[in-house]
Amino acid sequence: MDKTFIKDMLVRGIIGIRDWEREKPQDILINVTVFSDMRRAVEADDIEHCVDYSALAKKIQAHAETAARLTVEALAGDLAEICLREKGVTKTIVRVEKPGAVRFAKSVGVEIERSNDE
Repeated sequence: MDKTFIKDMLVRGIIGIRDWEREKPQDILINVTVFSDMRRAVEADDIEHCVDYSALAKKIQAHAETAARLTVEALAGDLAEICLREKGVTKTIVRVEKPGAVRFAKSVGVEIERSNDE
């Protein structure tokens, strides 16, 4: 299966369970891979047959900045659903991280994998 990816998208949003985490936006690092069959896109050289990663990135960013989820797991699930609604996407891997959330760690987060056949 072919892949389209969005790597290291840094957005700011409310995420976390502690009161102080709910007060102001913090950095959220997002990586997304979507799987689709790109053969028609390769042959036609036409965006109509491609995953529009620019449009997808805007949807991901808008949701992450406004969702105000308590957990990275919930946000990752939301983003996976957004990805799976895109035309031609059959599977996605979504990684959501909170840089600097744990002392002595560069980042912490989750990675989930979802498909349309689940």
